[in-house]
Amino acid sequence: MALQVGDKAPEILGTDQNGKEIKLSHFAGKKLALYFYPKDNTSGCTAEACSLRDGYEELKAAGFEVVGVSKDSAKSHQNFIAKQNLPFNLIADTDTTLQQEFGVWAEKKLYGKSYMGTLRTTFIIDENGVIERIIGPKEIKTKEHANQILNK
Repeated sequence: MALQVGDKAPEILGTDQNGKEIKLSHFAGKKLALYFYPKDNTSGCTAEACSLRDGYEELKAAGFEVVGVSKDSAKSHQNFIAKQNLPFNLIADTDTTLQQEFGVWAEKKLYGKSYMGTLRTTFIIDENGVIERIIGPKEIKTKEHANQILNK
């Protein structure tokens, strides 16, 4: 069952690129843009990460913190962060536990073949840990994603 607007987000979010546990309570008093993306170093995911990087100061000024999630390894995340100069943490959800909890690990189709993958989705979680808004796969514009979060 996917999490919906109005649901409380889980306390344990996962482990970041440095092996540090990320908890929802670390963001108490701030809004959290928790964004799920398919894969490090692919064109769409890089465009999305760079939009969030370029808008990061504005997002922080508006009270947001940003955390990305994919099934890539911590090592892959470290390389992606270094290559793109990302100022936020990435959770290595290698077993897709968090993606399944949020309902973004789903069947996808490419060239007529079905496979399991991550649905590009961003959850806006309020200062109290409640999901306030969901920007779904069909809505996300990777190159303008920071502005979408800021509602511009």
